[in-house]
Amino acid sequence: MARLPVREMLLAAALAAMATMTLAWGFQQPVSAATLNLTNCEEGCSPSPSPSPYPSPSPSPNPYPSPSPTPTGADSSGNSVGGLADQRFNQMITNRVLGTVLLGVNEQVNCSDCISAFGSAGSFSAGIHGRKELTNNLSLLAGIAYTQYNEGGYKITSAPIGAFALRYDFTDWGSSRPFFDVGTILTPWEKARYTRSYDTSLGPVSVTSSTNASNYAVYGRAGWMSRISPRDEVAASIEIWQLWQRVSGYSDSAVAFNPFDASIATGTDRTSLVKIGGQWTHLFGGNIETNINGGWVQSFASHSGIVATVTGQGMVVPTMGNQGWFEYGGRLGFRVQKGWIVDLFANGTLGPQPVGNTIHGGVGLRINY
Repeated sequence: MARLPVREMLLAAALAAMATMTLAWGFQQPVSAATLNLTNCEEGCSPSPSPSPYPSPSPSPNPYPSPSPTPTGADSSGNSVGGLADQRFNQMITNRVLGTVLLGVNEQVNCSDCISAFGSAGSFSAGIHGRKELTNNLSLLAGIAYTQYNEGGYKITSAPIGAFALRYDFTDWGSSRPFFDVGTILTPWEKARYTRSYDTSLGPVSVTSSTNASNYAVYGRAGWMSRISPRDEVAASIEIWQLWQRVSGYSDSAVAFNPFDASIATGTDRTSLVKIGGQWTHLFGGNIETNINGGWVQSFASHSGIVATVTGQGMVVPTMGNQGWFEYGGRLGFRVQKGWIVDLFANGTLGPQPVGNTIHGGVGLRINY
């Protein structure tokens, strides 16, 4: 019976020794980083991450930047071609108005042979013109001038104008009689600059381009004149004109910003005109001559020769409408000595665009012989 307690005692001592060794081993282990990081942290806080020894690099710039916004305005660019048609119509009319000065538009229907040298401003023009009686009834009117002018976005330079006409005056009918004219105005070559303007979503665009042009006109006139006194002559007439204008093809000149550029093909503009007008020439005293003239002009059968190719719009063919306007003219002459007359004159138009309101004035020295 005495041996059983001794065995139990030895087993208990062995278990106690093993427990003591296990505790001693546990206290000798190092404290972990996570345990240290919890020092002084209130209950519930998370451990702070350790800083990385290799910091992340800064993000590199994007090698492919976002593209600029695409502009809009192709429709406006296409519509601007209509403005070119207006400029070219005005060019035909202005060329004709300047040419009629060479045909004695500011002079009486019947007068002696004369020659005149002149210069004008408003549109620069310089030249000579005159008339020569070929028979008692038939006279030659002719002239030549160098001109340059601009209006409404276009400019014409280096433009020689020639004109001549034949006038048949039934002088044997007495002081009241009919007369007839047939003639032509020729501008075979001129330098032209046209400006096309349009709007885009990124701003306005204006492009001026250069090319060559030429103008031709033929006309017939039928009228009735009366010498109502030795100092007065009045006349009324109707005129029919046919005008052609040839413009060489060109493309927009290079500019910094022109996203909807245009190319204009070679083409011929044309229009027909009818004019109903009258004039009065009067001599004041013995030294001062005056003339006033005017008439209503109506265009018809007008056609624009423009065929444009516009980026973003394709082919554009503008129309050239018909319209009416008033033309006027006048002359004030001073007889400085027998056969020598200094003239001040003016001619112009009054009406809606594209003809508009214009005036061309000048001074001349006329010699009667």
